Amino acid sequence: MPLYMLQFAYSPESWTALVRKPEDRTAAMDSMAKSVGGRLVALYYHMGEYDGTVIIEAPDDLSANSAVMIAVASGAIRSSKTTRLYSPKEVVEALGKASKVSYRAPGKS
Repeated sequence: MPLYMLQFAYSPESWTALVRKPEDRTAAMDSMAKSVGGRLVALYYHMGEYDGTVIIEAPDDLSANSAVMIAVASGAIRSSKTTRLYSPKEVVEALGKASKVSYRAPGKS
């Protein structure tokens, strides 16, 4: 199954709720991933533009996207970014296909 990196920034209300009642969100993230036919691989928190990163396995892009949509729709997430992750094997396969593709860059003859 494909892997997806879901970066998220909590809403101020979410941070308020977590400060008032601290909780480990791993089970909630795992449940979300399972609800779209996937599984949680990892959950990390960090500093910077996003508050955390979730890595999930999901059957396809639509499934991963639906997980993000429900999290954002809940009001818990202020912003998010989803990135499809590719294994080295998948990249080598793509490079093999790319070697057979022709393309003329703008301004080139």
